[in-house]
Amino acid sequence: MRARSIAAATATAVALVAARDLVQKKHALLRNFPVIGHARYLLETIGPELRQYIVTSNDEERPFSRDQRTWIYASAKEENNYFGFGTDNDVEHMQGHAYLKQRTFAGALPDVHHAQAPLPSAKVLGGPRGRARAFRPASVVNISAMSFGSLSGAAVTALNKGAALAGTLQNTGEGGLSPYHRNGGDLVLQIGTAYFGCRNEDGTFSIDKLKDVVAGAPVKAIEIKLSQGAKPGLGGMLPGSKVTPEIAGIRGIPVGQDCASPSRHTAFSDVDSMLDFVELIATETGLPVGVKSAVGEMDFWQELAQLMARGDRGVDFVTVDGGEGGTGAAPLTFADSVSLPFRMGFSRVYGTFAELGLTDDLTFIASGKLGLPENAAVAFALGADMINVAREAMLSIGCIQAQKCHTDKCPTGVATQNPRLARGIDPASKAIRAAAYLRTLRRELMKISAAVGVAHPALITATDVEIMNGDYDARTLLSVYGYKNGWGELGPHLAEELTALLTTKPASEQKPVV
Repeated sequence: MRARSIAAATATAVALVAARDLVQKKHALLRNFPVIGHARYLLETIGPELRQYIVTSNDEERPFSRDQRTWIYASAKEENNYFGFGTDNDVEHMQGHAYLKQRTFAGALPDVHHAQAPLPSAKVLGGPRGRARAFRPASVVNISAMSFGSLSGAAVTALNKGAALAGTLQNTGEGGLSPYHRNGGDLVLQIGTAYFGCRNEDGTFSIDKLKDVVAGAPVKAIEIKLSQGAKPGLGGMLPGSKVTPEIAGIRGIPVGQDCASPSRHTAFSDVDSMLDFVELIATETGLPVGVKSAVGEMDFWQELAQLMARGDRGVDFVTVDGGEGGTGAAPLTFADSVSLPFRMGFSRVYGTFAELGLTDDLTFIASGKLGLPENAAVAFALGADMINVAREAMLSIGCIQAQKCHTDKCPTGVATQNPRLARGIDPASKAIRAAAYLRTLRRELMKISAAVGVAHPALITATDVEIMNGDYDARTLLSVYGYKNGWGELGPHLAEELTALLTTKPASEQKPVV
């Protein structure tokens, strides 16, 4: 009788826990896997101890280490994201590790502790080329290109609402502008090789359909995707079984039919015709227009810079994606061995424009595992004006780095189209976490900038960062990446304008002169 009572009580307790897990909205994993999902949190709690004695250290896991994920999770939850008892990195022997050099004295600096402190782009996007709808992005940190289809509708909704709360931009990805992108956040519309959402029936580009899309959504800029870090130079195939009526309507393709994404664009065939395409879109929409690419051979970038030097045509921004990036499915060889890592690729692209004195005339956007303060700071020192974050934003809304993105079995519902799994995400609560992470990253960048003695991360220079080069030796970014004096820095006028923008108090806060 006693055993029967214990069993009944246990069953009742399990049922209550299961019921609670199914209705709560805080943890996507528990909504999808009631009761047994708690094992993950138990293992996570004792994970550091287990790894210390059995598996790995806090810095060995990839693509994001335990320390990195812990910082993102804590930031998203607005919890204590500090670490105790000093670094566990082997600081004297860690090859390639970046170190920022703090300054003893500094001029006027903004309030680095204000949660809502502004951190706008150093440049006006589209300003140098006089675009009708040029603007200064309000945030140097924005959400990178992730399509609906790659991510669930709930995940895209959470990110868009989070972008609205944090005052950032969200890139739609090449899968088209979906209803999930229309939740208050401003957008960068990406155009891929298949021209989803702005294509004719034969798959060719349609300027009229693009204008219709832009007119009906808060699109602030247009990005032409040439390639991406996850699978550069590779097209894709969306099987007909996945082309639901919803996806077909968004992408402008037939329901139930296979849809191939070419590896190259059909609207242009070389740099010259690409610039004609850019100017057509900019003229017809008034929006800033740029290109996104991973970095391989440099002939493309050299010809682009040379043609832009003439002054009659040009892109408003370039988004350089590192080969270590990647939020979706890709062949292993492409993920591991095609295109340059971010720092090497970006520095080569930047240097190409710097040689011709063009760096103040366009905005440099960087992506590729830059949603961590130290990586982002290096990107700014190399000359980036803004950064895009993708996987880090996914982590902020519940991703656990299960690396199931390519299987449609993401356990937290972030990278899947499975309705049962996608229901694990509550967009309202996850939006708050995404916004908290984005704001925290901006604030950390402000703190780093202040430590270096400058008012904005774009004012960090290539001599302010050193890279470990073997035991007991280090070289500046300037030396490592072959920069010339002044490369990676804003022009004097832009630097002065940016410093004044961040350090001058509004009239309402200034003390009266007596």
